[in-house]
Amino acid sequence: MSEMLRYPQAEPEFTVALSLSLVLIGFDGKGLQVLLARSSKPPYEGALFLPSRYLGAGDELSTSARQMFVELFGYDNAAGIEQLQAFGKVFRHPGGRVVNIAHYATVRTEDFRAEAWEKHGMMWVPYTAVPELAFDHNEIVKYAQERFKRRVKRRPVGFSLLPDPFTLGQLQVLYETALGTAFDKRNFRKKLRKTDILVPLSAKADGRQPGQHTGALLFRFNTEKYEKLRLEGYDFLF
Repeated sequence: MSEMLRYPQAEPEFTVALSLSLVLIGFDGKGLQVLLARSSKPPYEGALFLPSRYLGAGDELSTSARQMFVELFGYDNAAGIEQLQAFGKVFRHPGGRVVNIAHYATVRTEDFRAEAWEKHGMMWVPYTAVPELAFDHNEIVKYAQERFKRRVKRRPVGFSLLPDPFTLGQLQVLYETALGTAFDKRNFRKKLRKTDILVPLSAKADGRQPGQHTGALLFRFNTEKYEKLRLEGYDFLF
């Protein structure tokens, strides 16, 4: 028989650190990307990892995530940052017991303050080809991608990702990458138009923007209807 717990317990020694990582999913006009940083410290010197920070005893989770986002992009995104879960395997960090509270957000890659963070070796990598990362950050990325996939099926997601204006081709690439499948072009567009969130413009793409082919029709979102669907949800099924 195993030994039963005895109460009251002795006061433990606190040897656990907290950290916070952000999985930033961006769209560069041609496809989805994930933002990574390059470590400058051993034992993972030179390896890539998610933008992260250690948390102090008085640091509030959502506030810390927002502060990180502001530092990286220059604007706040309070409504767009979502907590994922805690990653706390005992040996996930070689320096000791570190529990990571991961978050994720969607952005336009062009908003990243690249010059301010160049010294940290930050870079965008393809969403479907994230390399081997330090710590357990591949597990965190995979978890974020699964969460994002569920969101795409139930909520519109393009507002924070697509350029303004965008083409239906760009929107289809976004959905195909997020869901890991290919759609029939005509069927995809027919179902999207039924949502009434797309506003066709009189202008056409001139080919100067990444991912926009010359002559393609341009669209914006109907903000009111987009927000309603974001709150109420829908079934995006094919």
